[in-house]
Amino acid sequence: MPIPQGDPIEKRRLESLNIINALRRGTVPAGGLERIAVGVDLEEDVIGAQFDYVAKGGGDLKFVRGDYGSGKTFLVARSLEIARGKGFVTAHVTISPSAPLYRQKNIYQQICASLRTREEEHALKAVIDSWLFSIEERLLRVSDHHLEEESLEKATLKEIETALASISEMNSSLAAALRTYYRANNAGDFQTAQSAIGWISAEPNIGREFKQKAGIRGDVDETYALIFLKGLVRIIVNAGYAGLAVAIDELETTQVLPRNQRDKAYNTLRLLVDSLDRGDLPYCYFVFTGTPAFFEGPRGVRSLPSLADRIGITGTSEFKNPRQPQIVLSRFDASKLEQVAQKVIRIYSEAYAEVDQNRVSHRFIRTMIGKVTGKFGGRVDVIPRIFLKEFMDVLDKCELYEDYDPWESYQFDARHLKGELREEEEAVMVVEF
Repeated sequence: MPIPQGDPIEKRRLESLNIINALRRGTVPAGGLERIAVGVDLEEDVIGAQFDYVAKGGGDLKFVRGDYGSGKTFLVARSLEIARGKGFVTAHVTISPSAPLYRQKNIYQQICASLRTREEEHALKAVIDSWLFSIEERLLRVSDHHLEEESLEKATLKEIETALASISEMNSSLAAALRTYYRANNAGDFQTAQSAIGWISAEPNIGREFKQKAGIRGDVDETYALIFLKGLVRIIVNAGYAGLAVAIDELETTQVLPRNQRDKAYNTLRLLVDSLDRGDLPYCYFVFTGTPAFFEGPRGVRSLPSLADRIGITGTSEFKNPRQPQIVLSRFDASKLEQVAQKVIRIYSEAYAEVDQNRVSHRFIRTMIGKVTGKFGGRVDVIPRIFLKEFMDVLDKCELYEDYDPWESYQFDARHLKGELREEEEAVMVVEF
């Protein structure tokens, strides 16, 4: 839920409630991630510096590498949160059979569908509106607010033509769709305006009538997907945002594809890396996630040596270097989980009431971690989500019942998790349902 403006104490409390509610559900909170982050300060600093560079017109990327339970999902979510805090528009893409890496059009669709700003989700229309509004505002300022509605529209259309000149050179249809959107919006023709947004975001089944009205032939396809992405980034920047930050998750799913599709996917990735290096995607940042097998296995990026060379890392030691193309995450351990639990206690205290740390002590937390991990082969790395759901239940009962003693009452019974476990969690279970 969006956090309203107003009293900062109430705003903080609502953010705390949002975090606690997400942890109850076993999901990554939508905001406030810095409040539960543990052990990634150096990585966050490096990524933050990259965003500062991209905001000045650069293009950059980072690959996040780790096994299940290493915190890839969290670090990616935190990276996008940092990006939005620095004025970027963000997007999150998950590689899957419906959006394979080798289909650039599907990737572009997901980017458009998941655009997010600090203020709102599904933000493509809002970004385009901000861009058009900024043009109108500038024209009104220059004319000392003496332009009438018809004159303002004509002048704005002229400005749009100027702003989109280079985009038109790349693909005139994108510029035509944006002009049609502007005219339709002004005329109150919201059906045409929505069709324009749909066509720009590569939605399927946009009617022929709209294309005729806009003077457009065909749809966004593989040939133009990257060009459209460049156009989108230009609109984002012209709307006053710092740039576009895109997370592309679960690259490892590419390994199961047939050889020809795998090769095409890795070449697509190499093309993207090269485009960023050449400066062809200014104001654009990509963060990718993958398992060690994706980076090192025979069906991973090593099958395309030119890509492996571009994103490889030099050596390993106790001194990690997150400035290399890859950030290598280690497995989550009991010490880190205990630190997270202590941070959650502080957040819970802000959301509800001060937690009784005589009942929920450091020793109890360590004991509770042991009880949960004991049902998962001692694997701390696979249980943070499950542990935090259980921990929320303990904190709730302590807050609701004065006579609740977790030392006496808490037992971890995995049977209630039937049907809720993820594949990786179920694989290490040592109990039968």
